[in-house]
Amino acid sequence: MDIGQMLSESYEYAKEALWEKWKKWILLIISAIIFPLLLGYTMEVMRGKKPAPPLENGWKLFIDGLKLFVVGIIYALPVILLAIVLIGGSVLLLMNPDTLVKGLGTMFAGIIVIVVVAVLISLVSTMGNVRLSRTNSMAEAFNFGAIFKHIGRIGWGNYFISLLVMYIIVGVVVVAIALIPVIGGLINLIIAPAYSIFTSRYYTQIYDSVPETT
Repeated sequence: MDIGQMLSESYEYAKEALWEKWKKWILLIISAIIFPLLLGYTMEVMRGKKPAPPLENGWKLFIDGLKLFVVGIIYALPVILLAIVLIGGSVLLLMNPDTLVKGLGTMFAGIIVIVVVAVLISLVSTMGNVRLSRTNSMAEAFNFGAIFKHIGRIGWGNYFISLLVMYIIVGVVVVAIALIPVIGGLINLIIAPAYSIFTSRYYTQIYDSVPETT
C-alpha cells in the first residue's frame, strides 16, 4: 500500500471533480449544508466511480446520504454512551471537594477510554461505509465478519497508519485555514466538498487495495 500514491491520486481525483466545474462546486457547497446530499455524493465516490461522477439524481443522493448518516449515528452510539457515563460520572465527583482528585483521575481515564473506543469504531465504520456504498445495504455496513476479514487482508497496522496519515494532513490543512482571521471558517466551508471527495476517494483506494471476497 503506497500511502503517498493514494494521497496524490485522491487529490487529483478531487481536483478533477471540482476544478472549473463551478456550478457543481456551488451545488456541493449547498449540499454540505443540506448534509444528506453531500453524504450521498460521497457514497457515489466510494462506489469506485472514476472519474468523479456527475452531480445528478438529487433524490437518490438524499436517500443515500440519510442511510450513511443513520449508519454513522449507530456507530457513534457506544462513544456517546461512554462519554455520558464516564465524563458525566467524573463531573459529579468534581462537584464534591472531597472527591475532586478522584474525579480528575476518573475524567482522565475516561477520556483515554473514549478516544481508544472512538478510534477502533472509526476503523470499522470506515470500511462499513464503503460496504454500504457498494452493496446499498445498511445491514452490510454492520457485517463485522466481512469487515474484519477485509481489514485483516489489508493489514490492521497498514490500515491504521494509512488513515492516521490522511487524518493528520487533512486536520493540519483545516486548522491552518481556520486560523485565517475573519474568513477562515468561510474558506473551509467552500472547500468542504473537496475535503469530502478527497477522503472518500482515499477510503475507496484503501478498500480496493485488496480484492473483495464474497
